[in-house]
Amino acid sequence: MATTLEAPKTPAPKTNRLGLQAVDYRGAKTTLCAGCGHNAISERIIDAMYEMGVKPERVLKLSGIGCSSKSPTYFLGRAHGFNSVHGRMPSVATGALLANSSMLGIGVSGDGDTASIGLGQFAHLMRRNLPLIYIIEDNGVYGLTKGQFSATADVGSKLKTGVINELPAINTCAMAVDLGATFVGRSFSGDKKQLLSMLKAAIAHNGTVMLDVISPCVTFNDHEGSTKSYKYVQEHEDSIGEVGFVPFFDDISVDYDPGTTYDVQMHDGSHLKLRKLHEGYDPTNRIGAVKALMEAEERGEILTGVFYIDAKRPSFIDSLNLAPEPLATLPQDRVRPPRRVLDEIMQAHL
Repeated sequence: MATTLEAPKTPAPKTNRLGLQAVDYRGAKTTLCAGCGHNAISERIIDAMYEMGVKPERVLKLSGIGCSSKSPTYFLGRAHGFNSVHGRMPSVATGALLANSSMLGIGVSGDGDTASIGLGQFAHLMRRNLPLIYIIEDNGVYGLTKGQFSATADVGSKLKTGVINELPAINTCAMAVDLGATFVGRSFSGDKKQLLSMLKAAIAHNGTVMLDVISPCVTFNDHEGSTKSYKYVQEHEDSIGEVGFVPFFDDISVDYDPGTTYDVQMHDGSHLKLRKLHEGYDPTNRIGAVKALMEAEERGEILTGVFYIDAKRPSFIDSLNLAPEPLATLPQDRVRPPRRVLDEIMQAHL
């Protein structure tokens, strides 16, 4: 008697808590160089948004000009996006998020876009504490215009042409801490675990998140003598702690060693776990954070991890007491003061 063999069942695709698949968080195919660190950062953004269950249509992607600013094309194709002019992304992000504070903003910039032409805008964004995830894809060169040194290139770093950089680097992390950003960290595009945890925590944070991600340029700055190459970062990276993250929709009772781990509760109820590797390091101490960054720079080391976090300071949106709804949707009676208010103002100036 013949038997009929049943075809194997295709397993159902894996979905997140919104019922979406990872493919729903992808963007267009990258046109960046093969091996570019920026592509790895885009992949971690996709992973973080998927695992945190963020609705793609709720995300606002912003960028300026440069290789880094092409990156938003390669993740969250269903999100909203705006590619601004060189160095001006912070002002566009500020206007957009004030107009619609319900959006999750993520700005992708480069070391040239941020630390040169955009330095003034970067400074004011940091001090306002606008709810925005600001990522610097940092390779120390202008990759889109043939590899000149950028303002984050370290003293002594060498170009492929043999030119040595003699100018001190702008330390964007120390600057962000000093100016008032409430979540500041640095990672390496090749460290998937650390970067993913930091991005998840960034999504849960209500304030300015500044992440400097060392992202080697395989075309112009991955050679012997570069301090932003894969080999150099791997040999000189010094992490201040292991970064763990537990989202609010998971069981938060995670085992860790009391006294050696900082447990920071985020605004949405998630928990950021920072296991100390540097003795006595306090990620809530601004002065200590800047001191640690300066000391690492003197030693020629690349410090990574979460340097500073303040989960209690009100965001720029909170300080302005803005309505939670998009401003364009508010009826006239909520945005236009009645005649009596104008009369009172005029009377007060008589």
